Order: sequence, then structure tokens, then C-alpha cells
Amino acid sequence: MRARMPGVLLVLDGWGHAPPAPGNAISEAECPFLEGLVLGRRGVLLDASGGAVGLPEGTVGNSEIGHMVMGAGRPIEYDSLRVEQQVKSGALRSHPLLREACVRLAQQRGTLHLVGLISDGRIHSDIDHIAEVLRAARAHALERVVIHAITDGRDVPDGTGALYLSRLNEIVKVSGVGAVATVIGRNFAMDKSGADHLTAQAALLVLDGRAERSAPNAEDALRGGAPDGSVTATVITGATGGPAPVRDGDAIVFMNFRSDRMAPLADMVAVLLASTARSRVRLLSLGHYDTHAGIPALVPRADASGGLADALENSEVRSVRIAEREKFEHVTFYLNGRDARPRQQEEHVLVPPAATGPVQDHPEMNLRGLVQAVIEAAARPDVGLVVANLANMDVVGHTGAYHATRKAVEAVDRAAAQICSTAFAGGRWTLLVGDHGNAEQMLTSPTDGAPAIGYGGHTTNRVPCALISVRGERLKIPSGGEAAICSVGPTVLRLLGLPIPAAMSAPELVDDSAQPIRQG
Repeated sequence: MRARMPGVLLVLDGWGHAPPAPGNAISEAECPFLEGLVLGRRGVLLDASGGAVGLPEGTVGNSEIGHMVMGAGRPIEYDSLRVEQQVKSGALRSHPLLREACVRLAQQRGTLHLVGLISDGRIHSDIDHIAEVLRAARAHALERVVIHAITDGRDVPDGTGALYLSRLNEIVKVSGVGAVATVIGRNFAMDKSGADHLTAQAALLVLDGRAERSAPNAEDALRGGAPDGSVTATVITGATGGPAPVRDGDAIVFMNFRSDRMAPLADMVAVLLASTARSRVRLLSLGHYDTHAGIPALVPRADASGGLADALENSEVRSVRIAEREKFEHVTFYLNGRDARPRQQEEHVLVPPAATGPVQDHPEMNLRGLVQAVIEAAARPDVGLVVANLANMDVVGHTGAYHATRKAVEAVDRAAAQICSTAFAGGRWTLLVGDHGNAEQMLTSPTDGAPAIGYGGHTTNRVPCALISVRGERLKIPSGGEAAICSVGPTVLRLLGLPIPAAMSAPELVDDSAQPIRQG
């Protein structure tokens, strides 16, 4: 089946909306095209955080949940919310897999190793989940628990690592069990670029206590002056008396609830254990991980099937998914409901990087190559939908480099204008939407009245969504006054002229009462 009205879905990653203010790299950038969409009648603002998308209330949005709920067409209980529910009900503490591991270790005087990101950004982890597992260990009389702490600096402001390590020590003190055995930055332990040499440093630190540095306490691991995310592998000697290697019969729980940045480490740990005669080590993960090792999860993930990808496939409408490496899995795996199965009607285009080195030095990334790929796909009459992610505002925004982020915004503005113009000339509609905020808020004000500090993380701000259509359709918010990015999938199907599956319960946003737009 050919779509009656083919189109383009552009996800502008990190495109949030906030009033003009210092630290708003979007309002302070020269971006006439995007500004015109937001200020004009073609755009609406959508919720992209908290309960509206399946996250705990007040939790910032992220690219994974953003793309997933766009594709699912409904809120999906995200892993963080499901874990939080298990914590509140007491089900996590009494989970059979966790209970069995703690009881066995207590009987055999083995050690429970907890590996996780120690912050409360709730994008990958929540430090309070470590507290809950420590309470479980205490309840089962397990005395030997060590923590392999991963410092953040991305989901929370850089420079807060010492505060979180202090908070972790307080958690240990209150629970009455546990000690910090190692510290390493997330750029090593949570790399997902395929840089195995980085992942190996974290794996060998956890498994064997192998590191070039040692420190008497966890806070001293940060005294080298490196950003929180780049803290080098450090063994903490004060509480454990030296390295606390994983011994055969121990257990490891990976404490991040999100898979993508922890799965490479979990897989490497599993491979190294198998190669070093430690086959009786029990591996568990807090959330479901997409690993080759098949590690059991304490909290299973929610079903996100029956959405946009299934509707396109069932209608035999061809789609082309286009992104640079940083967001490639988002327009494929996550948009498809965390489903990696190949589809006959779906093509993937991975845009190669245009340069090497820090992204803040080339904030345009490879937009030129991405735009060219989108234009080529949109020119094909057999393609019903082109989906592309313009990653710059988020990827550069995460560096905290404000001026580079402004340049990224301006580059995205030019790219989006070019894509929309070409699509319009070819008779295609274009739907533009942010998946979460970032670039619109790059300063954060501490609650203690201290000066604002640089911030490169996500926000709870709403995101713009705008439609450019030859037929003149515009967007409208349903009665009730609010809508979320879950409505993107149903809206895309409505624009394509395809039936909307019952599972996609979010309202579509098309208001077709407007007159056609005249070209020229």
C-alpha cells in the first residue's frame, strides 16, 4: 500500500521550549526558521517528561522514552517508574532472585557486588535504588557487600560527584552494610560507542580491582581534577583494605535500570568471568538489559508493541530511518518499541561522522550528510515516511559548552529549513518535534542561593511540535488543553492516511480546517 500523503518526521533532539533567558541557547541563537514555527500558528507545545510519557512525576525526559512513546502512541511505563513502584511496594527487597542471591552469599560468606551510576538523574539510575538493595542484604544477614561506584556529570551537573559519593557513604552508614570498593567515571564504564578499551578498564576494575590509582576513601578519587564522567579507575583502600575482586561464587547486580550504556559493561564482565574460571558468579540486572549474556532482570520492562512500526509494516508502507551514530538506535530500536527485529518495509541509513575530536569543536556534526540522505529518501516515490533525528542540540548540549550549543542550534535551524523546503516542493508534509528539552536551559540555579552553574542535562520543559503541509493541515491540542509527544505516532499515521491501531491511545493532533498553503 502506498501512503496517500507521504511525509517526513524530523526529531530535533534536545529541542525544548523555555522563555528567553540567560542560558537559553535556542532563544539566543539565530534560528529564524524554528523561531517562526514556534511563534507562528503551525506549532504546539507537548509534554515530554514525567507521568505524561511514563516516567515518575518530575523526571526529565530522555531520547529513549521520547522515541519509544512517539512510536508506541501511548505512555509506556519506563524502567525507572517500574523500579520505583517495586521499591515502594517492597517487592524489590523481597524479589526471589535477589533473596536467593543474598541468602546463598550469607551462607557461603560470599560478596555481593553492586555496580551502578551514583546519581539521581533518573535517566540511567537512581542512587536510592542502591539503598533498597542494601536494605535487602541487611534483611538477609549478608555482611559482605561492596559498591563499584560510577560517577556521573552528565545526567546531573558536573562537579557534583563528591556530593553523591558523600550521600552514598551516608546510605551505607544508615543501612549498616556495604563499602565503596572502586570509583570510575561513566565515560569509561558506560561507553556505548564500541570503544572496548574504555569498557575493559571498568570491567577489570570491578572484577580484579585492577587500576593505576588507589585512594583511602571515595571522595579522594575525585581529587585529580577530572570531570566527574572522566574519573579514572580507582581502588578505594580505606574500607576494604585493598582491592575487593570478584571471586567464584560471588554475585554482581548491575544497578542501572536502563540498558543501553550498561549492557556493554555487563556483557564484557560476563565474557571475562567465563574466561577466568569464575563460572559460579551470579549476574543480575535491575532492569532488562539487551545483552548477549542473557542476564536476568529484577524488574521486567513494559510492552511497547503495536505502534507506528507495526502499523507501517502491516500497511506495507516503506519507511527510511536516518541518523548519526549517537541517535541511530533511537529512530530504529526505540521508535519500534524496543524491537530489533528486521522489517521488510524498513530501511536504515547510518550517517557517518564528518569529523573526529570533541563534538563542541564541530557542533554541526554531519548535518550535511544527514540532510542529503533525507532529501534522497524523500525523492523516492516508493518511500511513504522518512524519519530522521537531528542530534546536534542534545549531543552538543550535553557538553555544557554554551557557545558551541548555540552554533548547533543554528546548524539545525538551517538543516530543518532545507529539509522542509525540499519536502514541501515534492508534495510531502513535514512534522518536526523535540523529544525532550536540553539546549533551552543550560544554566541551573542551586536552591541554596548560590550562583547559577552550567548544566548540560535534560529538562522537564515542554517541546515544540510543528507541521508544514501542502494541504494546509495544522496542529491542535485536544480539548483539555494538554498533549504529549505520545501523540506523534497517531498524528503521523493520520497524515499518511493510514488506520491508527487501537493500542495507540494518544489523540492525534491534526486540525484540517485550515486552507492549503500556497507555494511561492
